[in-house]
Amino acid sequence: MEDEEKIIMQLIIHGGDARAYSMKAIQAAEKGEFMEADKLMGEARTSLNKAHDLQTTIIQEEIRGKPTSTTLLMVHAQDHVMNAMTVRDLAQHLIQLREEVHLFHTQKVNQEGIA
Repeated sequence: MEDEEKIIMQLIIHGGDARAYSMKAIQAAEKGEFMEADKLMGEARTSLNKAHDLQTTIIQEEIRGKPTSTTLLMVHAQDHVMNAMTVRDLAQHLIQLREEVHLFHTQKVNQEGIA
């Protein structure tokens, strides 16, 4: 059970990190800092990859006949990871939209010579 609890806590940590990186990326994009947003989204991907690796370990253990307990803490951990994935997906779209608006505005300013 101790190993299970370590994995569960790591899922929560990596999920929380991924969500935080995604939110910071949105904030960077809102400031027009698209390179920073891209870097932060890379950090979010790394954190989610770590969480995915842990999930794979849990699944492999179950296949080998060592099932994981479905505790409230495990459900909470999986919720963190799924929430982080959703925030990441939405962040990607929001950042893309911000970039498109920024590009449109820049082109319009260049064409009309206004700020």
